Amino acid sequence: MPEIDVLHLFQGVATMVAAGPTIAIARIVLIALGILFVYLGAKGTLEPLIMIPMGFGMSAVNAGVLYLSKDTTGTIFLDPMTSETGQLLTVLQIDFLQPIYTFMFSNGLIACLVFMGIGVISDVGYVLIAPFRSMFIAICAELGTVLTFPIAVAVGFSYKEAAAIAMIGSADGPMVLYTSLILAKDLFVPITIVAYLYLSLTYAVYPMVIRLLIPKELRGIKMDTRQNPKASKAEKMTFAVVASTLLCLLFPVAAPLFMSFFLGVVIRESGVTQFIDFIGGPLLYGATFFLGLLLGVLCEAGTILNPKVLTLLVLGMLALLISGIGGIIGGYIVYWANGRTFNPVIGIAGVSCVPTTAKVAQKEARDANKLVQILPWAMGASICGVISSAILAAIYVTLLR
Repeated sequence: MPEIDVLHLFQGVATMVAAGPTIAIARIVLIALGILFVYLGAKGTLEPLIMIPMGFGMSAVNAGVLYLSKDTTGTIFLDPMTSETGQLLTVLQIDFLQPIYTFMFSNGLIACLVFMGIGVISDVGYVLIAPFRSMFIAICAELGTVLTFPIAVAVGFSYKEAAAIAMIGSADGPMVLYTSLILAKDLFVPITIVAYLYLSLTYAVYPMVIRLLIPKELRGIKMDTRQNPKASKAEKMTFAVVASTLLCLLFPVAAPLFMSFFLGVVIRESGVTQFIDFIGGPLLYGATFFLGLLLGVLCEAGTILNPKVLTLLVLGMLALLISGIGGIIGGYIVYWANGRTFNPVIGIAGVSCVPTTAKVAQKEARDANKLVQILPWAMGASICGVISSAILAAIYVTLLR
């Protein structure tokens, strides 16, 4: 009977032993971190739709390293670095997530599908309540997306990398993914992971920012929802078609995102229930599931050990913090311009994490005054934030590509 090498039998352990201590420790930490993400997602502390599949993928890929040849280690999940045609065809037949990565992820399709789903669940009637005011707040809430760019350049990132990192401040996960795939493909995995991780923390961080910068009496300002104009379906569809056409004309590099979002809006208003149920249900949540799973699987030890990642973590948090402050500044400006009748908490909703930031704004206002209802205006600012972040991404990509 041939001699059996136990470590060769259990290759996940064997590759960890054979690797240097740095890689081994990193793999153990990432396995533990993945399990923690699953727990926190299931508990509701972090966004479960992203964190559960991401955490599961992260723990599995760092545990499932094996010998691909005598001297080569890797996994059979996917290989993001494969580009040569013959090698890619081989990998597509072996790595079970490679087809999804190659045909949906690396070309930005999955981001467009998520955007289409967001369009279906977004009521642009909230935007039409006060379109210019909502757009002004959204532009103010891009402050972090603008200011983080020169800061990232100053600490050593290239212009393209800095722009991709700065987009974290938009709080728009698909937009961050789309921009980083085009401008910083070598860093798109940590950039996108940081973006989605921080977006899951907005429920915890942004309420503290609101309470710190806005006194309770201003958070409790009541707004009269009875005066809000009611937009018809025809008006909403007209707005979506015109806005999509105009933005695609001005910023064609982001045309797939504009088309996806506004097509979702038109489908919602058209009342075609078959499309609405499919895009707002299986398509949106299926794309979100595979987005989280692929991000987790891409989070291998070698990727996270990139020395730029720690700096990226700090810059990502800074970008979101500055954007939140910028949105509140915009809320204050509108508050003064409207004779102190506007609730400045709405400003935080300009950070386009739909509908999370709008819900955060409503909750903080309601905690200050049980009779306050600001959700319609907050949703309008949040939806405009989606548009403003796409415009800014288009500007970065057009100038730096």
